[in-house]
Amino acid sequence: MPSTTPKKAYASGIRAGLPFLIVVVPFGAIFGVIGMEAGLNLVEVMGFSVLVIAGGSQITALQLMQDNAPTVIVLATALAVNARMAMYSASMAPHVGTAPLWQKALISYLLVDQSYAASVLKYEEKPQWDVRTKVAYFLGTITPVAPMWYLGTLAGALAGTAIPESWSLDVAVPLAFLAIVAPGLRTPAHMAAAFVALVASLLLAWMPFSTGVIVAGMLGMVAGAETERALAARGAG
Repeated sequence: MPSTTPKKAYASGIRAGLPFLIVVVPFGAIFGVIGMEAGLNLVEVMGFSVLVIAGGSQITALQLMQDNAPTVIVLATALAVNARMAMYSASMAPHVGTAPLWQKALISYLLVDQSYAASVLKYEEKPQWDVRTKVAYFLGTITPVAPMWYLGTLAGALAGTAIPESWSLDVAVPLAFLAIVAPGLRTPAHMAAAFVALVASLLLAWMPFSTGVIVAGMLGMVAGAETERALAARGAG
């Protein structure tokens, strides 16, 4: 028996998702501003946010487009930035894999950094929850996030250059990722992956079209995997 009802889990998920609005709204506004400055019209900017719903890859793609990067580089870099979604999906599968197809499709669309981070942490705390309760909690976490992402994008697109630079909304981008990543750095493998990726991204900043970020991410994953393998071997020994 679940320790709580799906209705209560949904309400709890909403409460867990609310703090993310501090960074989601300005993050969305930044994309709206950048999109309009890049020459997209309002429909294109909103379509970008509604269909992709992944701020990091959206901003990366726009910046590369402004730099006149080849289309293949734009697509490859955007996909690389979003490659973490495949890992998120694999991590979520044991928890919601038996849900109805339409629910899994909805979760796939709404699976973003915030909904994933909040949900997985809760699932680890509540292993006794059934699938319906876990799905309800996930949908709760995204309920405040997704609409405000759309509205933030719309506000940024409509305001455009009217937003003063002194507001420094761009600080929301690194803050958003720090707020998501920091709680997950709980093992030596996680910390090794983060450290190697950070150092590599700085050392490879000279690479064209931000491709150094892709390489740094790969090196970070290798470092994390090797650290975990070494620790497992030491434990077995």
